[in-house]
Amino acid sequence: MNDLWLVGIGTGSPAHVTLEGMQALRDAAVILVPNKGAGKDDLAGMRHAILAVSKSSAQVISFDYPVRDDSLPYGERVDRWHDEIALRWQAAMKNVQRAGPVALLVWGDPSLYDSTLRIAQRLQPAPQLRVVAGITSIQALTAAHAIPLNTINGAVTITTGRQIKDHGWPEGAQTVVVMLDAHCQFQAMPPDAEIWWGAFLGMPEQILIKGRIGEVAASIVALRAAARAEHGWIMDSYLMRAA
Repeated sequence: MNDLWLVGIGTGSPAHVTLEGMQALRDAAVILVPNKGAGKDDLAGMRHAILAVSKSSAQVISFDYPVRDDSLPYGERVDRWHDEIALRWQAAMKNVQRAGPVALLVWGDPSLYDSTLRIAQRLQPAPQLRVVAGITSIQALTAAHAIPLNTINGAVTITTGRQIKDHGWPEGAQTVVVMLDAHCQFQAMPPDAEIWWGAFLGMPEQILIKGRIGEVAASIVALRAAARAEHGWIMDSYLMRAA
């Protein structure tokens, strides 16, 4: 197994890739690029655009990304999905024609609400891993809204829409950052809490809304649905602050 480099690429803009990340893309022998299906071609296109900016001369190998089986319980569904992704990585790497490191361009940062590292642990034989940090969606969100992540001496909780649905506002948290929320669970949060929401962060299509939840929740839901219909996909996150 070749060395495997996981390179964080931020949230869509080549400007989010660090100098270390750009150098890693130039130094890699092979780069794997996932195809995520109809309506999501621009996700692969963004990766190719970043490779063009980096002036990488690596062999680029595309592979089809599997879809999750929604009929399974959530934990089993994700586990089997990760197994299949790992198998597809290994199948793609059979086509490697060059000796040297294999790189994957990871959306955001490989360490934050991303399973690339967990999938890599399924590979046999185990590769030597290198992680190149990237701009996270949280950084992109707070920068876009020009706000600090935390209040003075205030606790910050980073969680998911599923956790918000099941458990509500995290106990003791002044600031809550929510990732992976396809169902807009902020609608059930206190209406006087503030929200800073963003989608397509760092991209020309970037959308931002802020305000009190009771005043802007419906607008976020409508705009999110319209953007997802237009692009075929959406990546969004939000930060909430207690009143």
